[in-house]
Amino acid sequence: MANSFYGSREGLTVRPAASSSSSEISLQIDPINADLDDHILGLRGQVRKLRGVAQEIQSEAKYQNDFISQLQMTLTKAQAGVKNNMRRMNKSIIQNGSNHLVHVVLFALGCFFLVYLVSKFSQR
Repeated sequence: MANSFYGSREGLTVRPAASSSSSEISLQIDPINADLDDHILGLRGQVRKLRGVAQEIQSEAKYQNDFISQLQMTLTKAQAGVKNNMRRMNKSIIQNGSNHLVHVVLFALGCFFLVYLVSKFSQR
């Protein structure tokens, strides 16, 4: 009986686990039909491959965690810089705000005066 999903060969069959929530697989070995040494060597090879994959996943996870930490530090520094610049701009607006308002009022008066002059001369 071969179960191709788990890569079993003749002599190895998959039994359902006792608990349906468990991710463990129980194997029943039939020693009459199986060459156990070949199966053990095959399983050792698969374990070696899985160990290598697990180590690669671990190193990739470490690299990505380090990258995220660097991004968080950069974001924190950028936020501090924006906060300092906003503070400087607010101080500048408070100090020069009244001058700015005077300039806006003078510009508006100048525009009204210019419109008045144009309308006065265009009626003649």
